[in-house]
Amino acid sequence: MKNKNLLISLTLIASLSIWFFSCSSVQAQEEATLQNEEFHINIDKATIAKGYTVAAFEDKIKLSLVPGVLDKDTDVDALLLREEIPTPWQLRKISETYQFEFKNKDAYDNHTPFYIQLSYEEEDDNDLKKVFFYDKNHNGWRPLPTRDYPEDNFVRSLIHLPFARIAVFSYPNVLANGKASWYAYKGGNFAASPDFPKGSIIRVINTDNDKFVDVTINDWGPERDKFPDRVIDLDKLAFAKIASLGAGIVNVKIEPILIVPDADGRELGVEKDVTKSTPNIKAKAAIAMDENTGKVVWQKNATSTLPLASLTKIVAIKTFLDTRPSLNQTIKYDENDAEYNYEYCKPWESSKIKLEDGEELTLEDLIYASLVGSANNTIETIVRASSIPRDKFIQKMNESVMKWGASSTHFVEPTGLSPENVSSPADYAIILKEAMTNPIIQKTSTMNRYSFHTVNTERKITVYNTNKIIQTNKFTFTGSKTGYLDEAGYCLATRVLYGKGNVIVVLLGADTRDQSFNETIDLIKYATLKL
Repeated sequence: MKNKNLLISLTLIASLSIWFFSCSSVQAQEEATLQNEEFHINIDKATIAKGYTVAAFEDKIKLSLVPGVLDKDTDVDALLLREEIPTPWQLRKISETYQFEFKNKDAYDNHTPFYIQLSYEEEDDNDLKKVFFYDKNHNGWRPLPTRDYPEDNFVRSLIHLPFARIAVFSYPNVLANGKASWYAYKGGNFAASPDFPKGSIIRVINTDNDKFVDVTINDWGPERDKFPDRVIDLDKLAFAKIASLGAGIVNVKIEPILIVPDADGRELGVEKDVTKSTPNIKAKAAIAMDENTGKVVWQKNATSTLPLASLTKIVAIKTFLDTRPSLNQTIKYDENDAEYNYEYCKPWESSKIKLEDGEELTLEDLIYASLVGSANNTIETIVRASSIPRDKFIQKMNESVMKWGASSTHFVEPTGLSPENVSSPADYAIILKEAMTNPIIQKTSTMNRYSFHTVNTERKITVYNTNKIIQTNKFTFTGSKTGYLDEAGYCLATRVLYGKGNVIVVLLGADTRDQSFNETIDLIKYATLKL
C-alpha cells in the first residue's frame, strides 16, 4: 500500500511538473511574441543622392526618401511595436504601430516633408482612414494628411519628423468608399452627406474611370440605414462631371479637402490637434453607466451635487403619473399656475406654452407638451391637476427619489427653475433608470415634436424637443431631458438602447448647449465601445 501511494505521489508530481513546464513554455512564447521587432539600415551619401525607399516588415511600412530629403548619411531604425500605447478612443486602429528614426540628427532638417506608406488590415471596412503619429509631449495622437488606396490596402501620408510612432486609424461609420448617386438641387458642385457637416469640401473620385470632382456639402443625406453603402449624393451637375447621368449610381472614393469643425473645434467628433485615449469632458460633472449592471464606464465628479434645472421635470411627471390619472380627462389652464414660476425668474425668461386663461386640454396633451417642450407653466398645471397640495406633491417627489436610492437629490419646486433643486450625475442616473420604467415618459421624452389642439378653442399648438441629438438618428433614445439655468449651466440626461440593455449618460454644468450635445455623444459612443 505504501509503495502504491508513493507511485501515485510521484505520478502526480511528474504531471504537475509537465503542466508547470508547459505553462511556462506558453508564457515564454507569449512574452516572445510581445517583443518589438527591429529593422535597421544604413543609407550612405551615394544612395541619398539617388533617392531611396526604406521598406521594412514585409513592406508594410515604407519611407520614400527622394533626393533632397536627407543631406548626410544616416542609420534608419524601425520598430514594429508590440507594447501597449493608448489609442484614440473614437477611432479604430487598423494597422500595426510602427516607429522610425533617423539616427543622425544632422541628416534631416525637418523642412522637406517625405511620403510614408503604411499597410492596413485587408478585412477592413470602407470607413475613412487617416495616419496619426503619437505626440508624447501631449500624451495623444495627431493626424497627418492622408490618401487612401483601398484597392491595395495602404495609405500614404506626408510627414516631416525625423522620429515618429505612427499607425493607421479609421473613423467608424464615416464612409469613404462605396457608391454615389445624384439628385437635382442647387445645380452646381454640391453634395449631400450623412457624415460631413455643411460647408465641408470633399473630393469625389469615380474609381471606375479616375475622374473626380470637388464638391461643397450643402445638404444632409442619404439615410445610412436605408442605403448602407451610399457614401454621398451628388448634385446632378457634379455627378455629370464624373459619370453619365444614365449610370445613376457609380463606385466612388472620397478625400476630404476641408472638414468644417463643430462648435468645440472638432472634426467628425474627433479633436483636431491631439486625440486622447478617453473623452475630454469639460462639463462640471458627468457619468456614463450601464443600466443593467450599474457599471460606471466613465465619470467626472459623479457624486458632486449641482443644480439640475429642467431635469427636475422628469420626476414631477413621474410623481403625477404614479397617481394613475385618466389621461383623457380635460383640464382648464389657469394663468395663475405660471405665478409660481415667477418666484424664480421674470415672466419673459420662463420657458412656457402659450395658453390663454380657461383654454382646455387633455391631461395627455398636457403631459406630452410639458415634457417635450420643457414648459414651466404647464408643469404647475399638472401639479394642480393631481389634486395633491403643492407642498405635498414636492414632498412626494423627494420621497420617491430617496426611495430609489438618489440620496443627494433634493427638490424645492417641480419645474427646475430653482437652483436649489440639486442632484448628482450618479443620483440622476438612478432617477432616469427608474423614471423610464414608465412607457409614457419614455415615449414622450424622446419625441422630436408634439402637436395638439386645445379642446374648447381648437387652437393648434406644436412644441419641439430641445435635445437636438434626437434629430440626428445616430442613436435609439429611450429617455432624454435637457435643462438650463444660469446657475446650472447646460444639463442633459440621456438613455440609449445598446444591445439588450441601455446606456445612461448624465452631464451637468456644460458651458454651452452644443458642448452638452457633443460631450454627451462622446460619452454614449465611449460607453458603447467599452461595454
